[in-house]
Amino acid sequence: MNHALLFSVFVVASCGLAYELIAGALASYLLGDSITQFSTVIGAYLFAMGAGSWLSRYVLCDLVARFVQIELMVGVLGGFSAAGLFFVFVWFSAPFKLALYLAVSGIGVLVGLEIPLIMRILKRDLAFKDLVSQVLTFDYLGALAVSILFPLLLVPHLGLVRSGLLFGLLNVLVALWALWLFRDRLQHAGGLRAQGLVSLLALLAGFAAAGQFTSLAEAHLYADEIVYAESTPYQRIVVTRWKDDLRLHLNNNLQFSSRDEYRYHEALVHPGLAALPGARRVLVLGGGDGLAVREILKYPQVETVILVDLDPAMTALFSTAPPLRKLNNDALLSPRVRVVNADALQWLESNDEPFDFVVADFPDPSNFAIGKLYSAAFYRLLDKHLAEGALAVIQSTSPLYARQSFWCVVATLESVGLVATPYHALVPSFGEWGFVLAGRRAYRPPAAYAVDTRFLTPEDTPALFRFPKDMARVDAEVNRLNTQVLVRYFEKEWRQVIR
Repeated sequence: MNHALLFSVFVVASCGLAYELIAGALASYLLGDSITQFSTVIGAYLFAMGAGSWLSRYVLCDLVARFVQIELMVGVLGGFSAAGLFFVFVWFSAPFKLALYLAVSGIGVLVGLEIPLIMRILKRDLAFKDLVSQVLTFDYLGALAVSILFPLLLVPHLGLVRSGLLFGLLNVLVALWALWLFRDRLQHAGGLRAQGLVSLLALLAGFAAAGQFTSLAEAHLYADEIVYAESTPYQRIVVTRWKDDLRLHLNNNLQFSSRDEYRYHEALVHPGLAALPGARRVLVLGGGDGLAVREILKYPQVETVILVDLDPAMTALFSTAPPLRKLNNDALLSPRVRVVNADALQWLESNDEPFDFVVADFPDPSNFAIGKLYSAAFYRLLDKHLAEGALAVIQSTSPLYARQSFWCVVATLESVGLVATPYHALVPSFGEWGFVLAGRRAYRPPAAYAVDTRFLTPEDTPALFRFPKDMARVDAEVNRLNTQVLVRYFEKEWRQVIR
């Protein structure tokens, strides 16, 4: 019996950490800034656990029955937490943070009650030193197991909603197991057994219907028909369609609309690459949709394009889905293209290849994991991969809506000794959007474009490099790896736009 209860500690610890990770991941997906979300969720959760442990002193009798009831409550509340929070965000977005911290606190209090009760149940059969060491050992092992399984197996294959329900089921099974183990010591076990069976059936029904619920919620969240959705260890990928307009969303943020993405990608690639008639080797960092690569492949002199994108699900999707392959002209399947799935910073550190043109097409710096790719340390590393006379281009958010963020990128590039040349273009889906060309010498715009373009012309190009008064340069700090001021600028400015 003791070994069975100790194994239940392993399961209980796994479930407790899983609910914490699910809440943090969901908040990161929906609100951005993963460090802030995980930090505040973990802090609130641990505080609530401490409160639960303190409250356990007031549980004085029927310890097994109380433990069973707590397990059932944790199972139902924790199991349905992701679905409930997703529902609140989609249909009642204003109170989402309140609902998030109420759920985290409620689960934390209940989880904090569990271990003290188990220790008190076991204390008659184990010496104190053995009791503490064994309970804590299984507690930490359970936490280790779920911390490994969560990003590698659970989120990619089950998603957050089903993962929550799975761990809810495990809590309920622990409760039912405890009922069976202590069947001779429990009075009125029938009522607890009925509660357990109802909880089990509710969670099983939720697990079975999770796919339909997620589809319904996302259909309400996105105005257009969802044609593809997947959770990966790195992000939530959603592709929507309205008539002939395909749109890519990553973590609820629009990445492109097929109706006007050509304006963005032509502006990103051609002002730089057309000025380098001798360019043979091109590196694309990010840009797993292959749309920047499509524009690069228009240049017959380009012999090799290496695309480095973190998420293999992105590059696989845009290499296999017929409508998306049509959009990027099968760019990722070209024999001139080599796709590498790796972290851009780590890949640059482990390679010493020089390139004639580099495209940094990362998502906006909405969190610290992405913000590092806009840091002085990253640009210093990028500089080492620029061949003689080479250029790099960086997508740099909107100089109109995120003015200080844009000029922070410029200041950061200049801080590492690169000559930065900022410019902007109108992309209707986004508004005015900014880019920065960087090299070791002054940039000279091309006199002509030798490839077909739908948007850019040599006559209009000089206007891209002129900034009106409301987008003119403002003071901004350098974005350093240890401070990441750019993420704070970005959050503040886009929050004001959304309001």
